[in-house]
Amino acid sequence: MHASLQFLRISPRKVRLVADLVRGKNVEEALNILQFTSKSSAKPLAKLVKSAVANADQKGGVNVDKLFLKTIFVDGGPVIKRFMPRAMGRATPVRHRTSHVTVTLDQRS
Repeated sequence: MHASLQFLRISPRKVRLVADLVRGKNVEEALNILQFTSKSSAKPLAKLVKSAVANADQKGGVNVDKLFLKTIFVDGGPVIKRFMPRAMGRATPVRHRTSHVTVTLDQRS
């Protein structure tokens, strides 16, 4: 049972900070942590975990109460490149980084 979120417009470094908080936790505990985390990536990650739970429930044969986050990893996505004008006619590059997040759930025995 897994779910993935691609092209999230938040830097992977910032998303990993929140992903590390919930790795290995029960689903209910992870959602509580994400609800009260004041980082911008907490909302999309909570939505992703709920999606993974819905996928597991839809598949059937799984006790949703015993699910936990087996793996959650964040990979870098494509970088949107722009230029910002600076002083004296110069320009500096701006790199808008994106993330690909994957969550895998498993059942505790």
